[in-house]
Amino acid sequence: MPQRTLKLITTTDDDRPVYVAGTFNNWTAGDATYRMEADDKPGTYRRTFHFEANEKVEYKYTRGGWEGVELGLYGESTLNHLRHTGKPWSVPDRVENWASSGLEYKSDLLPRIEVISHEFEIPELIRTRRVAALLPHDYYATDKRYSVLYLQDGQNLFDDYAPYGSWGVDKRLASLAERGMGDLIIIAIDHAEAQRMSEFTPSFRNRLGKGDGRAYTRFLAERLKPYVDEHFRTRPEPEHTGIGGSSLGGLISIYAGILYPNVYERIMVFSPSLWVTPEIPFNLMRLTHRYRGRIYLYGGEAESKNMVPNMERFRDQLLQQTGTTQLELKMAVDPLGQHNEARWGREFPKAIEWLFFADR
Repeated sequence: MPQRTLKLITTTDDDRPVYVAGTFNNWTAGDATYRMEADDKPGTYRRTFHFEANEKVEYKYTRGGWEGVELGLYGESTLNHLRHTGKPWSVPDRVENWASSGLEYKSDLLPRIEVISHEFEIPELIRTRRVAALLPHDYYATDKRYSVLYLQDGQNLFDDYAPYGSWGVDKRLASLAERGMGDLIIIAIDHAEAQRMSEFTPSFRNRLGKGDGRAYTRFLAERLKPYVDEHFRTRPEPEHTGIGGSSLGGLISIYAGILYPNVYERIMVFSPSLWVTPEIPFNLMRLTHRYRGRIYLYGGEAESKNMVPNMERFRDQLLQQTGTTQLELKMAVDPLGQHNEARWGREFPKAIEWLFFADR
């Protein structure tokens, strides 16, 4: 009777237990007999099974049901795993993503999504851009004024069919609203497609060459924000105004926040591309001299070997320049975190709560 140990490595953190379903158990998802056992190392599982005879087996991993089946790197369906019980099972399987992240929300709390313009003019760059506002679900039923967060890469924030995945910001705002943290407006600014790298690159010497970042951040602070404050019920003070993004969008958010400390006192930075300009604090702090407010800094150890060390270096340099009395900085490191929209979406509510609602 063959005995084989099945091993699994999953690079996406998830609190749900892992099961395997296949030809050996009639494809029964959530079968307790076929629940994988967590190893000591995060994201690794194993389970030893006995088989009646040498045979080929097909199987898939789930998080307890087919609504939580394994998915590929970009959220696509995957083929069944195939093994022969007469051969060693030494090489572990890998799972990149899972269906059904477990996010729960009430549809009546979803934000109202209004496209401000499909062609909002950016004269500084001679370009136009889609800009959308995600308003609290009850925006038109109250006379409240709201804090505002300006987010980069609008294409990837709330579109379920975005090519690289979505943060699911609309659904996460609904979940936050249910917990009493819905008083926030998100302004989503689409990126510039082929010019994204240039727009999100600071306008001083760096590894990508001088970019258009200065012009882009000027547009955000001096043109878009005044428009938003005029047309929506905002709380325009810097302590109620934030900016954020991921990857290069995180880098340009750092740049904008430090260049305009009298505009933004809330900065949300996910997986920043600090490799582009390792000396960013020294270059920019000389321009502003001081910074106050809150910065939420997130990165995953599975993104690259340099992501977390670069973040730590940035944190230490920034605090050294500003002094700890004027700046609050929270750094979150995920041992399994990858460089993708799904993981940034999972971190989004934690960042929002700390940046805008921690004083409640």
